[in-house]
Amino acid sequence: MPESVWVAQSDPRVRPLLADLAREYSSRYHRVLNDVHFELREYPPERFAQPHGGLLLLLTDGAAVAGGAFQRYDEETAELKRIWTHRAHRGHGLGRRVVAELEAEAGRRGYTRIFLTTGPNQPEARGLYLATGYTPHFDVNAVPRTRLSFSKALPAVVGAR
Repeated sequence: MPESVWVAQSDPRVRPLLADLAREYSSRYHRVLNDVHFELREYPPERFAQPHGGLLLLLTDGAAVAGGAFQRYDEETAELKRIWTHRAHRGHGLGRRVVAELEAEAGRRGYTRIFLTTGPNQPEARGLYLATGYTPHFDVNAVPRTRLSFSKALPAVVGAR
C-alpha cells in the first residue's frame, strides 16, 4: 500500500506528477506540451502550501504513483487540483484515496466545502468525482464541451483549525 506524504510543490518527487499531467493535458486538448508544463510548474506554489492548501503524494518505493492538491477557493471552500495517478497504477482505487485524503485534510484545515473542475475530455475524472459523491453543476446526460464543475459538502471536523 502506498505511503501518503504531504510535500511542497518544489519537492523533486512532484516532478513526475507535473510532467505526466502536462503530457495528458497536451494530448487531450491539443496544446503545446511546453506551454502546459510551464503553466503547471509556474502556478504559484504558495497556493498549495499551508495554511490554506496542501499537495499530497502517494509513494511506492519512494516514487510517486498518485497525488493531488488543494488550494483555497474562498473562506469556506477548498478547490481540488492536479488529481493524478500514474498510468501503470490506474484501476487500483488510488484516485479515490487521493480525493479522500485531500478532503480529510481540507476538513481538518476548517474548510466545509470542496469545489473542483475538470475538462470535458477527462471522462475518468468525471467518473471519479461522480462516484465519490460530488454534485455535478452540468447536465450529466449532455456531451460535455466546456469545463465541468463539481462541489461537495464536507462533514464537520471536531477541532478543525
